[in-house]
Amino acid sequence: MDILDRFMERARAAPRRIVFPETDDPRIGEAMEALAKGGICVPVSVSDPTDAQRAALINGRGVKPALADRMLSKPLIRAAAMVAAGEADAMIAGAANPTRRVIEAAGLGIGLSDGIAQPSSFFLMRFPDGRDMIWSDCAVTVDPDAEGLAGIAQASARSARALLGDARVALLSFSTGTSGTGDSVDKVRAAAEATGFTGPVQADAALNAGIAAKKGMPFDDPNVLIFPSLDAANISYKLAQELAGAQALGPFLQGFRRPVCDLSRGASVDDIVKSTVVISALA
Repeated sequence: MDILDRFMERARAAPRRIVFPETDDPRIGEAMEALAKGGICVPVSVSDPTDAQRAALINGRGVKPALADRMLSKPLIRAAAMVAAGEADAMIAGAANPTRRVIEAAGLGIGLSDGIAQPSSFFLMRFPDGRDMIWSDCAVTVDPDAEGLAGIAQASARSARALLGDARVALLSFSTGTSGTGDSVDKVRAAAEATGFTGPVQADAALNAGIAAKKGMPFDDPNVLIFPSLDAANISYKLAQELAGAQALGPFLQGFRRPVCDLSRGASVDDIVKSTVVISALA
């Protein structure tokens, strides 16, 4: 069964409350109607501020009461506070707001998971040969240091376990093992050592058992690829789309305590529906 069909079945079996703070956008309204009609989720608009939202900011995030009231005047932050307060299970935004605003709202309202120093993102990459993979970080972190890269790898592994059932992670580099040197290689090596994941490893050695054997690397048939920089990740996923016919769903934000999706501002209604199916699986 196709992975989206599996997610759809899961979503319909236990519909989640998904908050959409950008209902002024006609695409969001149309997607919410389709989602509700299909029984995929319980789409909700941003509510008026509640005591639970206020408490989530004051007690959960350490915000002073007067500041909490000002924050709750902003729909994006109020949507995040709804998730933190248990009034919604996940949040989808970005159709009318830039990524930085969605991240800011999620950071202020929901907060990061324990052990995660910074948010990141992933794409669910779907290939014509039937492979489904997680690629990260293709949208948020420009040049992570070793600690940041380790956090991206750990967050991506959690996302993979939730969506794909298991996580086999490779941290990519222009060097395999000890074949090359440089700051980028050292960064990837330190992140691999900190997490126990495979790396540094070149893309061909990561994906081809024969090449891995020639280069003396273990082959884990990874379903999660971690790129050393936003340059490498963003270029790679777009090449995969254009040259290999891959479908890239996302980006989905990760590292937060609860699921958050950052839509492209050019997202179609179908994109929004599919992203909601995936975020429901994460929720």
